[in-house]
Formats: sequence, structure tokens, C-alpha cells
Amino acid sequence: MLRTLKELFAPLFDPTAAGAPPDGHTLELATAVLLVEVMRADGAVAGVGEAERQAALVALERKFALSIDERDTLLAHAQGAAQDATDLHQFTSVLNARLDDAAKVHMVESMWQVAFADGVLADHERHIIWRVADLLHVRPGDFAAARTRARVAAGLPE
Repeated sequence: MLRTLKELFAPLFDPTAAGAPPDGHTLELATAVLLVEVMRADGAVAGVGEAERQAALVALERKFALSIDERDTLLAHAQGAAQDATDLHQFTSVLNARLDDAAKVHMVESMWQVAFADGVLADHERHIIWRVADLLHVRPGDFAAARTRARVAAGLPE
């Protein structure tokens, strides 16, 4: 188990690890950081809300078939990387290089799910998602459809 975790996160600590992209960001980490950015965007006074954190964990678990320990570790690393990041491009470029259009739309939908998880959509959450969708070259119609699907799944009125 530890060996598997070590192999999964080796590129985080050693960008020259075999198969790691030149910037050292893995697809898993880039995805997790973007979800964390949505979690942090609503400016909750007490920090990240538990509902949003759980939505991000579920999204990571589903997308990457991670164990509970792996997804928790990934989210913890993503929170640190998000705090240290100066822009979103370093993470969206990883997704652009590795995802097709449908997977990019699914990423945006996952971000909407995190934003809607607490039942409140903050303006900054909306802006972060829009910015990421733009950087991922998601078409406006796909962006709107992803938002609608996430809103309906969260049981929120339109």
C-alpha cells in the first residue's frame, strides 16, 4: 500500500520521475488543485466547508478510482499546491495536454458540483469555474449544460 502511494505521488516530489510531465504536475494533482480552488473560492469564514470537501473527495475517487487514503493524501497535497500557486494555467495546461473535450466538460461539471455542494454559489466560485472552463477551451453551451446538470444533481432550483 505504501509503495503504491509513493509511486502515485512520486512526481509531486521529483519532477524527473519516469513519466512525469516537465512541470511536475500529474493529472491527478492538477484536477485536485482545481477542485480545491473552488472549495477555497467562497471565502467561508471557518475555512473550507465540509460539504464542498466531501464533493471534491467523491469527484477524485470516481475519476481516478482512488482508495480513501489515496484521495485524502491527494487532496492534502492539492491544498498545499493551491496555496502556493500563482496562476491556474500551470494546472489547466496539464489537463489540456491529457484530456479530450468530453473529459474537460466533465471536469467543469465536477467543479460545479463542488460549488453547489453547500447549497450556495458564491460569485468567486462562479468566476473560478468560468476561468478554468475558458482555459480548458470548453464551449459556452457545454459550460452551461455542465452547470445545469450539477445544479439538478444538487437538487437546487434553477
